[in-house]
Amino acid sequence: MLLCGYYGEHNLGDDALLDVLLGQLPDDCQLSITAHDPTPVLQRAPSARLVPRRSLLATLRVLEQTDVLVFGGGSLLQDSTSFKSLLYYLALLLIARARGLTVVLWGQGLGPLRRRRSRWLVRRCLACASRISWRDPASLALAQRWRIPVPMAMGPDPVWCHPGTPRHGDGPIVLCWRPTPLLDHQGWRRLGQALDQLMASQPDASLLWLAFHAEQDGSLLGWLSDQGLLPARLQAISTTAVARSVPDVLNRFARSRLVIPMRLHALVLAQLAAAPCAALSYDPKVAAAAAMAAVPCHELSDLPATEVIAACWQQQIGHLPDPERLARIRRDAAVHQATLNAVWSIDGSGPCAANS
Repeated sequence: MLLCGYYGEHNLGDDALLDVLLGQLPDDCQLSITAHDPTPVLQRAPSARLVPRRSLLATLRVLEQTDVLVFGGGSLLQDSTSFKSLLYYLALLLIARARGLTVVLWGQGLGPLRRRRSRWLVRRCLACASRISWRDPASLALAQRWRIPVPMAMGPDPVWCHPGTPRHGDGPIVLCWRPTPLLDHQGWRRLGQALDQLMASQPDASLLWLAFHAEQDGSLLGWLSDQGLLPARLQAISTTAVARSVPDVLNRFARSRLVIPMRLHALVLAQLAAAPCAALSYDPKVAAAAAMAAVPCHELSDLPATEVIAACWQQQIGHLPDPERLARIRRDAAVHQATLNAVWSIDGSGPCAANS
């Protein structure tokens, strides 16, 4: 079995997706996994064969030796990263199907597809999949509108199925923020001023800037400080840490006073750690997850006044996630496991046979 995804790219969200996917596969699967940096992936799957994910040729060589291809979570069929990236995944999809492989799109988002030719290609290539589980209603609706003739299901992002951790603290306020073109200097300054008001009401708290993507997020605090977009008092109480593992993140969230995420999987893991939370949305998937979890959320493209943002954050301190709501979300997210189980029943030999 070949698992394809954005693995080994030092993105904590994709690491969490891989954790969940591996947990939903039978123990005896012989796995190949595409990865850029093999070290963190091998820590999760020591017996797996690692394939350089940025090499289409290397991936195709492994594809010749497998019988199941799984696109494992995230939004791989999109062209916002690059059109070349989209062509990479579509080529795998077409070649795998031409060779008679079972092809599963697991926990996928569909899009964004900004180019007309991207939409044309994806619409025609999706029919090559054997089964699909979508992670959001908009993706399912688009696939249904295109009348894709493939068994499909939809549930919340698979990371909702990750084991959580009990809450055990009231420590720092944790920011999981990322660079985004939706915020100009004025927008960042507004968030900084809202943070300043929040911290004035929490004089014993510190600020932890937790980078989910090491390369993209790790330098954000320094950049904001250099640009003069953060009040000096905030700089004095701020530190940056890079998210090294999912257990590390869950532990940090469980000890936090408040988590303010921009990234989807930071929001999900904060809920699983029973942390108070208030989201900022750069993407509809974040706003949709926040609404599902009853987490207040401000759109970065339409930020309210500083005082409104700060008041919302202050109100969320001490407001813990509803366990019953979380349990319902987790039950709904089990549809991705059911999609994999259906593949097992389709292929009588099982995707974990000796040549997998």
